[in-house]
Amino acid sequence: MASTKNNHNEQGSDQNQNTKLPFEETDETMCDADVADDITSADYYFDSYSHFGIHEEMLKDVVRTKSYRDVIYKNKFLVKDKIVLDVGAGTGILSLFCAKAGAAHVYAVECSQMADTAKEIVKSNGFSDVITVLKGKIEEIELPVTKVDVIVSEWMGYFLVYENMLDTVLYARNKWLVDGGIVLPDKASLYLTAIEDAHYKEDKVEFWNDVYGFDMSCIKRRAITEPLVDTVDGNQIVTDSKLLKTMDISKMASEDASFTAPFTLVAKRNDNIHALVAYFDVSFTMCHKLIGFSTGPKSRATHWKQTVLYLEDVLTICEGEMITGSMTIAPNKKNPRDVDIELTYSLNGQHCKLSRTQLYKMR
Repeated sequence: MASTKNNHNEQGSDQNQNTKLPFEETDETMCDADVADDITSADYYFDSYSHFGIHEEMLKDVVRTKSYRDVIYKNKFLVKDKIVLDVGAGTGILSLFCAKAGAAHVYAVECSQMADTAKEIVKSNGFSDVITVLKGKIEEIELPVTKVDVIVSEWMGYFLVYENMLDTVLYARNKWLVDGGIVLPDKASLYLTAIEDAHYKEDKVEFWNDVYGFDMSCIKRRAITEPLVDTVDGNQIVTDSKLLKTMDISKMASEDASFTAPFTLVAKRNDNIHALVAYFDVSFTMCHKLIGFSTGPKSRATHWKQTVLYLEDVLTICEGEMITGSMTIAPNKKNPRDVDIELTYSLNGQHCKLSRTQLYKMR
């Protein structure tokens, strides 16, 4: 597996272009874990999107950006002469797409300092009469209109739901979207598969068993609870993939983002399994011809990469044998931008028989 790790979301998902991920970072001056958690979610989130590097990374993600562009330019009927709300606008790229496609007016809402830059970008491109940039939180601002026809947002985070921006989109939908209005995108699906990853697990997890002759395995126990965002080689995949959840953004309730999903993964070859891997697909079903993209390990790479959950056990599996289990996903109660994951899995195979429950936290 590749060792590079980045972060996310121009519109409001992951953060920081550095190699550390938000849920890997610690502040050595913070002795109180609760205080550190508060700062991670409350203070770093919007500030992180004030940095240009994050937006550069996302704009250069051609799978992401060209998909949105194609949806809007190839289906102008979706936005032409319509009032559009861009939730978490970042640099305003989606608003610019909509304006160029003939939107009557676009309200681009951005909470970070990038809102000021977005205003300059809009002016520089001659769309100040069509795009109004509003700085603030969706939950706190007031729009100059009572309803909008279209909501567009790139809200997806690592593991689809990390950073909980989906809740903001649903709030905007409930408050401002006209009856019969559309949300872009309107479908998102989370999938699970299993991989062989002995070398990387040895390097990142087992390393703590013997550090220059000292036992630091207490760190190993913590490290394995932190999902890793990284690029998985498709050749590492041992099982089939299974759908955990499809979210219909146009209809779902906020609480539907918390769920428990059963799964059965069937081995396609004899191998050892070291981790489960989650990824998501996004669909724009209101287009004349269906448009979407996948963040899976067999698709073109995106800045979301995949989310790897290392197992405490090494599962020796034979072709045709099944890993059964369930995954429970919910926002952390203290910091809802964090994600709590409970994984239960069992294997009753020829060479390996076990059952276990593991807890993970993305923060």
